[in-house]
Amino acid sequence: MPLKGLLSSIGSAASRTAASKLSDGEKLAMLDDLERSGLGWFWSCDPKGNLTYLSGTIADRLEVPLDQIIGQPLSSVFVSAERDGRTKSLALMLGAHKAFSGFAVRAQKRPEGAVLRLSGQPCFDGDTFAGFRGTGWDITEEYYREEETARLAKYDSLTGLANRHRMKHLIETTLTAFRAAKRNCALMMLDLDKFKHVNDTLGHAAGDELLKQVSDRLKRSIEVECEIGRLGGDEFQVMIPDLDDRGTLGEIAMKIITMLKQPYTLEEGRCVIGCSVGIAVAPHDGVTMDEVVRSADLALYAAKNGGRGQYRFFSGELENEALFRRRLEENLGEAVREKQLFLKYEPIVDASSEEVRALEAHICWMHEQRGEIDEEEFASILEGSSQVGEVGNWAIRQACAQASQWPDTIRVAVNVPVPLFGADDFVDSVAEALSDADLPAHRLELEVSEAVFFGDTDVVDRTLAQLFKLGVRLTLDEFGSGYSSLAYLRRAPFDAIKIDEKLVAEAEKHDSSDLGLIKAIVALAGALEMDTIANGIESTSLFERLKKCGVKRMEGPIYSDPVTSEVVAGELTGEKWKIAPSGDRIKRSRRRTVYRRINVIHDDHSYEVVLRNLSKTGALIQGLDEVPKGTQFVVDLGGGQLAVATVIRTNGDTQGLEFEQSLIDDGAGGLCTRNRVSPYALSAAGAPLAALSPGSYQAMPGGGLGQGSVPQFSYAPQARFEAA
Repeated sequence: MPLKGLLSSIGSAASRTAASKLSDGEKLAMLDDLERSGLGWFWSCDPKGNLTYLSGTIADRLEVPLDQIIGQPLSSVFVSAERDGRTKSLALMLGAHKAFSGFAVRAQKRPEGAVLRLSGQPCFDGDTFAGFRGTGWDITEEYYREEETARLAKYDSLTGLANRHRMKHLIETTLTAFRAAKRNCALMMLDLDKFKHVNDTLGHAAGDELLKQVSDRLKRSIEVECEIGRLGGDEFQVMIPDLDDRGTLGEIAMKIITMLKQPYTLEEGRCVIGCSVGIAVAPHDGVTMDEVVRSADLALYAAKNGGRGQYRFFSGELENEALFRRRLEENLGEAVREKQLFLKYEPIVDASSEEVRALEAHICWMHEQRGEIDEEEFASILEGSSQVGEVGNWAIRQACAQASQWPDTIRVAVNVPVPLFGADDFVDSVAEALSDADLPAHRLELEVSEAVFFGDTDVVDRTLAQLFKLGVRLTLDEFGSGYSSLAYLRRAPFDAIKIDEKLVAEAEKHDSSDLGLIKAIVALAGALEMDTIANGIESTSLFERLKKCGVKRMEGPIYSDPVTSEVVAGELTGEKWKIAPSGDRIKRSRRRTVYRRINVIHDDHSYEVVLRNLSKTGALIQGLDEVPKGTQFVVDLGGGQLAVATVIRTNGDTQGLEFEQSLIDDGAGGLCTRNRVSPYALSAAGAPLAALSPGSYQAMPGGGLGQGSVPQFSYAPQARFEAA
């Protein structure tokens, strides 16, 4: 249709006003100028919706040849650009034969191109519909600006992941919908280990780039349907719908941890961080969003306190554990003042002569209610505490005082926390500790982490130079943990390199490649006239391989666990303290949860028994007499954990059980069932829908336990007494 036809319909109202005294030619010229200016465009279609006219400027803006679209259905040339996903379409609007305005469209063949806003007016020839005529204008810049604003409101601008607001909305709506549909949903809380240190030392630009790489790895490491969000800082959240299998969730968490701890290459240098993961599952660990998020947070807190670089599932006991832990952190300063802290010492042994050359100090806490808090747990409590400097200085003073009573040939080694190393008065406090104890400076070894080199270079160099001048020995700790650089090895006056314990553990697992790396470290230390130390050694086979690699000094369970100062004093009364390596010494495994009294269910009766041991495939129980082989029990491990088991051996009041489905690692050195009692099943039986309580489930609603029948098995008198 010619522009004159458009003029007659669109501009008719204006042409009837007294102010419009232009000729048709002048009006056409004015509209032609308007089209070319890009301020307004025109279009028309026939009664069937086929395009009959389109301003050439629109076609140019859409990058679509005009001759290819004239005669085509308007609804096939343009598609809706609405963001809200409404079903309103151009074809429906044209079919209604009613006026419309402000409809955002884009070219179907250019989905990422220009965006237009169309308005249209139906035309009639008498009572006969004759098509549409309308206008359009370019809103591309405004549209994408609004789109970016909308995106930023939902997504993290740095990583592109969902932000805190979007994750909160998604979790809330998902859990509400899943509660009605009786579906499960897992939530993981992630916290990066050592990120703050990288951010503080390499700068915020490096920290931002690191977060981008972390988000990319997160996307690659989770292969199931999920939503990943960054809550801010170094906190991330993962929502996984329709998954409550804790075996699968543990595998996902372990894959995340493994991928995120691999080295990162940044413009400012290489670095290594870690990751801790807390896991909760709805509705087992909570029904509402607040409950599930809180459960996942508690599990994350437990994972970080357990040594970091691990995952934990939520359990009902974690809340008490978290509260007690916070109380311990708050009471740390009081522990120093009340002299509740004490040192244990781990021998560092010459690999060739088997003579003890030094003793490494470990800080322990004799708590009034808790009893002894060992060196591993104390280190996790101390990390990040405001008392780290006070405790560190106390440890150096105490170690010097006790070492002054030892033979001159034995040195004492003390680990220096990074915040303490950077303190202005650190060197003065070391000098004062040596002076007060009358201990020669060369008998004190200060173990310094590689992490100190990310601090102020001038401060680090000055502190190292002052310590060297003072005469203390310096050991570079955790070498090979990911920060290693020859630059600071060349400039720092170290006497020894301590190989990172995780690198040593990997060498035992994978043999050749990691042993090659250890050989290279030993060669490097030799070239720089430094000793090498390997710690955490448990097996004789690893000991022999490390010795063959040239490692000079070793420590670990193969020699001795940390011992008290009284034991040290007794051992040092002789001429020399020698310890032969023995593979019979195995590091004590820290068991967080030990099942003692449990319930087993047979038919419609629940029996209380004593759990003697527990493995992935079975258990040993005691307390019932004359239970034949082949008897099936449901073993109630508490907290909704029910495992079907068969008696495979029996001896008096003791039975060996084999589980129908193996237990799995719980992320904390213990075992748990893959699945738990469904709160939906409890709800169907009459109980209110709520998170699982930590107690026994032998009397579930609707279970029909003990309803008048005679128990099949009797209690053994001595076991009954023991279990009571």
